[in-house]
Amino acid sequence: MINNYEIYNEDSLQLLKKLPDNSVDFILTDPPYNLSSYSTGNMKFDWRCDINNDLAEWDKDFDPKDLKDDFLRILKPTGNLFAFCSYNLVGKWHEVFDPVFDTFQFFVWHKTNPVPKFRKAGFLNSCELIVCMWNKGHTWNFGAQNEMHNFFESPICMGPERLQNPKHPTQKPVKLLKHLIKIATNENDIILDPFMGVGSTGVAALETNRKFIGIELEKDYFEATEKRLTTIQLPLLINVN
Repeated sequence: MINNYEIYNEDSLQLLKKLPDNSVDFILTDPPYNLSSYSTGNMKFDWRCDINNDLAEWDKDFDPKDLKDDFLRILKPTGNLFAFCSYNLVGKWHEVFDPVFDTFQFFVWHKTNPVPKFRKAGFLNSCELIVCMWNKGHTWNFGAQNEMHNFFESPICMGPERLQNPKHPTQKPVKLLKHLIKIATNENDIILDPFMGVGSTGVAALETNRKFIGIELEKDYFEATEKRLTTIQLPLLINVN
């Protein structure tokens, strides 16, 4: 298997402008959700570890329209764009990208082991949305009908896969990312994640024989990604200098 990747510890809004036109087959990313303002801090218990409800400082001031021009420029005509998002941003993603793509749909990730609601004051946060966009002629590996639901069940990222230092509050399971990658790309395609966090999209891309470009501003997350990808490191994929 031949895999290639290149990762950058930079501001994605600046680096995206350096990527060539029509150079990416799939944008799969998990950008900020703008939920940090709703955070009430970690929940502490005497009998178990704290529940993380203290969202990171970077999870704010995000607007999908800031990505529109560069995403459209660098994505190939056959490409797909998938982005994780929360309820409060679905409308903004639709407002910005529905007019410029032939299709705008959503995909649901159902978390089988969400954080419990100890206070029993609302629904468990067991579903996460992924907005999905493409044009006619896009790459699409349609499997059996029962494999193509816009719904996927899996546990949240845990066990040996879950990084503890640094611990990313929204690390996604590789199993879910591989499912999306196999549907929306072919082997050797180039996958871009401009908000790569601790590099789960890169792991999923390389393990399915795709190529990967990742961008991450936070240095500790970037360094964690470097460690995860070390065993499959190969030469530079695209030079943006």
